[in-house]
Amino acid sequence: MTYYDTTYTNGVIAVREKTLLKEKLLRLCEMNAEDAFRTLLESGFGGGAENAASVYEYENLIAAEERALDRFILEYAPSESEQAYLLSPRDFHNAKALLKATYLGTSAERLLAPEGRIKIALLESCVQSGDFTPLTALNAYLGSACEQTKTLLETDANGAKVGEIFEKALYSYLWATAKKSSVLKKLLIVKADMTNVLTALRAGSKENAQDKYLPVGSLKEKELDVLFSEDEKKILSVFSKTPYRGFVESCLAAKAKGLPMTQAEKTLGSYDAQFFAERRFELSRNEPFLYYVFRRRAENANVRIVFVCLLAGQNEHDIKQRLRAV
Repeated sequence: MTYYDTTYTNGVIAVREKTLLKEKLLRLCEMNAEDAFRTLLESGFGGGAENAASVYEYENLIAAEERALDRFILEYAPSESEQAYLLSPRDFHNAKALLKATYLGTSAERLLAPEGRIKIALLESCVQSGDFTPLTALNAYLGSACEQTKTLLETDANGAKVGEIFEKALYSYLWATAKKSSVLKKLLIVKADMTNVLTALRAGSKENAQDKYLPVGSLKEKELDVLFSEDEKKILSVFSKTPYRGFVESCLAAKAKGLPMTQAEKTLGSYDAQFFAERRFELSRNEPFLYYVFRRRAENANVRIVFVCLLAGQNEHDIKQRLRAV
């Protein structure tokens, strides 16, 4: 695998950044679906009319953008660490989907994500044969998760713990491949911490939560245990000593109203892009590459949100509230 010098890659990014939608995305929220679609085509997003003839085919444009971004990642990733961080989650998702579909007797086709670093054909072959040796040779963490899941599903077709197995294996793998990348390790720590907070608040008890926590997070179990307290002041007092007070506050507010923790989920989903956006004038080495990829991914997600909402007749304010940070 050839990895380009970051100076060269940053030059490529400077050219590609000109095609980002940026503030145009907000203007789409103010239009009706047909006008927004026409504006999107005129911007060249996803290859324009070449890939979609009507507003109901907006997903074709998003898919084309995602394929182009995947090619960019494979060609220009500064090192294996960035490539693994960005693409390997799909390998874990696809292997999990194939295993569950096989043991539940359903089709995995609609559940599969685009290919990551491992061909879907290889994943299918390993799942069908029950031999994960070829997979383990490429990714020991993924192979181990598949073996554990196979054993579990052979005795428990429901497989409620399958998600836990793959999520823990994924974070362990990403931590191992991050190697000397301090920025990737920071991203993993914060995302694991936020995920663990959500896990605790949804688990209902310490016993239900303990086996579900992701590794690599910085929050200790005693800090997470306080989330089971009925005393909100006590909880916020503990988390005021961490970077997560605002995040926890958002979760508790939603929980008190019996609402889903939508804002917290949005914060978690936007964290990668937001992290770099806040430091956009100080980026160096591999960081411009990561920032560009996360902006592209956030824009693709936002285009989907805009058109789902416009076609459902939602108003401009509500649509803008749903958008991920860019």
